Amino acid sequence: MKAIVLAIFATLALQQSQVPLPKGQMPDLGRPTKPGDELPPFNPQEYFPGKWTFDWDVPDSALGEAGRIEGTTIYKPIEAGKSYDAMTQAKGPSGPFTLHEVLTYDKDKKTVSRDVTDSRGFKYTQSGTIGGDLGGYYNIYLESTPFTYNGHTIKLKHALRLLSPLNYKVSVTMSVDGGPFRNYGNPWWRKDPTS
Repeated sequence: MKAIVLAIFATLALQQSQVPLPKGQMPDLGRPTKPGDELPPFNPQEYFPGKWTFDWDVPDSALGEAGRIEGTTIYKPIEAGKSYDAMTQAKGPSGPFTLHEVLTYDKDKKTVSRDVTDSRGFKYTQSGTIGGDLGGYYNIYLESTPFTYNGHTIKLKHALRLLSPLNYKVSVTMSVDGGPFRNYGNPWWRKDPTS
């Protein structure tokens, strides 16, 4: 009997300590989706704010040697629903670095832009579109302005796949000195649900 009482108390304590997980942005229609159903607009305030961790395997490139980059990104609202400040602390094969970015979302135009400053000595702006599907997945496609680093002219493309309220994956490609865009890795960002 004592073991049963202890098990009940342990279960209750565990339930009280669990943080409720965020929900996706697609409303529950109470039925399967239909072709005429309208996609709700993306709500960045429900998605981005908080602490995210990431890992990223990169090849040799104009930005540095091959290896793993790991770190954290903290998103904070500047103007909720419109603009966000993101600070990334990372460590890669060439050592630690930081990224500071301002992410801006235009709900009416369905566009996103990023102004990025990298502590390794370069900065760039990206802009592109956001779309989604009735399953609650959103995609953001961004292309950067050219920037110069270590004597090379570089352009980056990011395809963000916002897969759930707790993670997103990015496909990154890079063009060096006007060459074709080549794979620069596919990092995952995972949100700390307690942040």
